[in-house]
Amino acid sequence: MSEESSRSSHIPERLARALTDFTGSTAAFFLACLTVLAWAVTGPMFGYSENWQLVINTGTTIVTFLMVFLIQRAQNKDSLAIHLKLDELVAAHSGASNRLVSVEELSEHDLEVLRRDYRRLVEAAASDADRRSPHSVEEHTANDALPAVPLRPALVTKRGRHDT
Repeated sequence: MSEESSRSSHIPERLARALTDFTGSTAAFFLACLTVLAWAVTGPMFGYSENWQLVINTGTTIVTFLMVFLIQRAQNKDSLAIHLKLDELVAAHSGASNRLVSVEELSEHDLEVLRRDYRRLVEAAASDADRRSPHSVEEHTANDALPAVPLRPALVTKRGRHDT
């Protein structure tokens, strides 16, 4: 891919990022408030007509439609970044179960199975006389069929770091 086409492919992303940053700002909130105030003040000038009402209805519908996509984009990006950070922490910790690295890719049923496993782990730890005794999900679910977590392309080495 040429440098020029690579640069042009980043333009929509940069624009979406700038719009996301702006729409979440105090300035955008006050701009929206001023827009509504200006619309309300012009009501008597237009006799509170249907066209006057249609202007605000159409404007807010369009803005809402576009904001749904901006919000979803921002949420997807934040979610991915959080998952990657958590994956790194799980992979870096020698005692952590690496089966959780791609847990977000499991079905809702499999996530519920894991949730129950962790609840049993908490119950076992709470009933243990030695509060410092370590527990693992694996020891409490040895008889259960654990869901298979799909692995990402990155491999976890013995030191717990990602190798690609």
